[in-house]
Amino acid sequence: MTLYSSVRIPGVTDLPPSARGMRIGLFGGSFNPIHAGHLLVMEETLRRLELDAMWVLVTPGNPLKNHDELRPLAERVRAAREAIANPRIHVTGFEAQKGFRYTWQTVRFLAQALPDRKFVWIMGADSLADFHRWERWQDIAATLPIAAYARPGASHRALASRTALALAHGQIDQEDASILARLPAPAWVYLHGRQSSLSSTAIRARKPQVNEN
Repeated sequence: MTLYSSVRIPGVTDLPPSARGMRIGLFGGSFNPIHAGHLLVMEETLRRLELDAMWVLVTPGNPLKNHDELRPLAERVRAAREAIANPRIHVTGFEAQKGFRYTWQTVRFLAQALPDRKFVWIMGADSLADFHRWERWQDIAATLPIAAYARPGASHRALASRTALALAHGQIDQEDASILARLPAPAWVYLHGRQSSLSSTAIRARKPQVNEN
């Protein structure tokens, strides 16, 4: 399979079920591999935004990252499902079926295909800091609300970022996070809270211990 080519993998690339009026968080990433830091963001945003569900969108490959160590999509989807115990969190690799390369494509498709759902884009503070590098980031922000969750060492950079400054008029207080899904875009919230220093890059960099005995 070539990255970004359209491919259907039954049970992997299907969209999760949903119903009219549901408030659904969209949490995208490579998840290569998934770790406790991801799970923390999922659980905290699910609770604090008072979402009905969260869709974990396992991407075929982040265009801003090197893909040399990227595990197969089906393997990453399966690992994420095994790691997640919350029945309201669903994992899908549907972007591969559509051949989507960029988040703006995903967001536009979901907003048009399911206009009676209330979607919120979820990301870590480190992603907010670099959001202006994403393809058509203004279109994403204009399509659906955004929630950014604190990451160790990233808060200052995120809140002083080009995106935060450009969208300052749409920021709401974290105490009002529960209404975010009902607000018209552009609207966003920065959530402080429990944090994890784990990262997929660091996990991949770990070398197995050599037993010399």
